[in-house]
Amino acid sequence: MGHLGTLLFLLGALGALADICNIPEVDSTLVQKLGQHLLPWMDQLSLEHLNPSIYVGLRLSSLEAGAKEALYLHSLKLNYQQSLLGSASSDDNSDFQVKPSMGQLALYLLALRANCEFVGGRKGDRLVSQLKRFLEDEKWAIGDNHKGHPHTSYYQYGLSILALCVHQKRVHDSVVGKLLYAVEHDYHLHQGHLSVDTMAMAGLAFTCLKRSNLNPDQRNRITLAIGTVQEKILKAQNPEGHFGNIYSTPLALQLLMTSHVHRMELGTACLKAGTALLASLRDEAFQNVLMISQLLPVLNHRSYVDLISPDCLAPRVMLEPAMETTSQSQVPEVIHVMLKVPSVWPLYIHSISVPAGSSLEDVLKKAQELGGFMYGTQASLSGPYLTSVMGKEVGEREFWQLIRAPDTPLQQGIADYRPKDGETIELRLVIW
Repeated sequence: MGHLGTLLFLLGALGALADICNIPEVDSTLVQKLGQHLLPWMDQLSLEHLNPSIYVGLRLSSLEAGAKEALYLHSLKLNYQQSLLGSASSDDNSDFQVKPSMGQLALYLLALRANCEFVGGRKGDRLVSQLKRFLEDEKWAIGDNHKGHPHTSYYQYGLSILALCVHQKRVHDSVVGKLLYAVEHDYHLHQGHLSVDTMAMAGLAFTCLKRSNLNPDQRNRITLAIGTVQEKILKAQNPEGHFGNIYSTPLALQLLMTSHVHRMELGTACLKAGTALLASLRDEAFQNVLMISQLLPVLNHRSYVDLISPDCLAPRVMLEPAMETTSQSQVPEVIHVMLKVPSVWPLYIHSISVPAGSSLEDVLKKAQELGGFMYGTQASLSGPYLTSVMGKEVGEREFWQLIRAPDTPLQQGIADYRPKDGETIELRLVIW
């Protein structure tokens, strides 16, 4: 009977594991290789290159970067406080320096919390006030009738609520209410399709609010919204196992890992997604630092919600720089990419020659150098995105969509996508 009892206990434990969100263990060598992509970025300490997401991702991962990590946080503090708050000693040229966006400020607050710091003091209070004002402005842009849209996005709206929440900073019920309404009427979060990463970020914000009990009068709606978000993300899983696409899957898994609701389809879906991620890691599909910083916590079974009470003493493995491979000098292979812009007149279509392995951004730079083509970009949380092509600026609710002919939207941005020889890339101005 003792053996039977043990067997039943083990079967019960396996059943419990099957209905919570776990992913297969990933080989430490693959994790180390993924983390190595962040090291060169940690050497770029100017304001325009600093990315708080890198620090957050590392602190929630199984990896550490030693003194480089501490220097990176110091640079974040110095640059962000001076840029966002100004200082008496700053020169007049600082007024013309591009300031971090409110989404970057929210990530900066997450970075402080990842170091077990609570934002405080006069400077900290001013940063919190800036983020709260941003949310109030976005709330008014959405409007009382919910017919409007945020000036930025619901992704940044949810991220800002999450950042304030992990610092135990309460926002007004009406601010939370706008995000709740957007989830309850999810067409507000669409851009022609379900935006999984936006849904996931909203769910992480709601999970933090629920656990911290910062908006008790909204608790029932928050609980229902968390369930709604989880349900929609599970339904967005594609046959390959990704939630939405490969790059929205890490944030989706962060949310699903926080679920305390036991359900068989949750465990199955997470195992399938984890297997798909493992295949993507082996194919080296993750190159963008924001996506890597969202994936590293997942591989360590952590999420942004863990920043409510971070474990800053957890042991982590030192991240070693990648070994440089010496190769014989040779003339790089040249590829030819057809660049097409049908949204302007006269139609632009030219073949651009670049070295193999070049990014789409390299193709655009080469086209501009050759003459007859021009473009403009703006920095974002996930890298540069197109704001103008051939002098045509994006208008309200417009964006330049990247298409691989004949009609495949690219999942990566201009800095990350690497065209193949003979491809045709179309820049198409679309309304969402």
